Amino acid sequence: MSTSSSFADVPRVTTQTLQEMRRAETPIAMLTAYDYTSARILDAAGADVLLVGDSASNVMAGHETTLPITVDQMIYHTQAVVRGVSRALVVSDLPFGSYQGNAKEALHTAIRMMKEAGSHAVKMEGGAGVAQMIRRIVDSGIPVMGHLGLTPQSIHKFGTYKVRATEASEAEELRRDADLLQEAGCFSIVLEKVPAALAADVTEQLEIPTIGIGAGVGCSGQVLVTHDMLGLTTDFNPRFVRRYAHLADTITEAVEAYVTDVRAHQFPNADESY
Repeated sequence: MSTSSSFADVPRVTTQTLQEMRRAETPIAMLTAYDYTSARILDAAGADVLLVGDSASNVMAGHETTLPITVDQMIYHTQAVVRGVSRALVVSDLPFGSYQGNAKEALHTAIRMMKEAGSHAVKMEGGAGVAQMIRRIVDSGIPVMGHLGLTPQSIHKFGTYKVRATEASEAEELRRDADLLQEAGCFSIVLEKVPAALAADVTEQLEIPTIGIGAGVGCSGQVLVTHDMLGLTTDFNPRFVRRYAHLADTITEAVEAYVTDVRAHQFPNADESY
């Protein structure tokens, strides 16, 4: 396989597919999903990877950060997404507090995500501090996607959502962490809110695909939160989000029209009644 069309025709995207896409320089399209209906639509539209992100804590549950979401809640969302997918690779975030303690705890969480939720892979945030956990999970046969740069689970440590690794020392640390995650067995690494030139350099130094979010076009693929991309969220406007639709406006207009018709006894009409 060496063309975009051939990858679009693969019956099931796997970690090996992503590696082949990287070698063929075919960009990987990844989006978030949290429920069955949206997963079906995104899968049919050609998304290569669906991330059941802990961002569900924000866009589905209304929390300020990703920290409150639990393993059981992530399992619930993943189960729904897996039922809606026939092609895309489904990756589930391991939520905050479910893997940082030790390798045994991390493996237990990852196994639950695979056995109970049906996920195809898991994602973990962090570099050297989680490399041992990643290695243990990968050695058990579970694919792991890494995540470097801005790691939302560490937001209280950072104290800001500003771009990471703008200073030379932090940039060098990110490069080292990327190598460590690759050596630990990660099949891919998300790079979030790091300078585009640095993300391109890291992508070049690695043999595994990188997925960028606010990290420029030089990554092997891109990811956005679907609610942001579709314009369902209106109060979150970082420069890296491109809104391909404005569904908040569309839904508001539809609901207003429905309410108007109900109030005016225009719905249901005779053809819509039994």
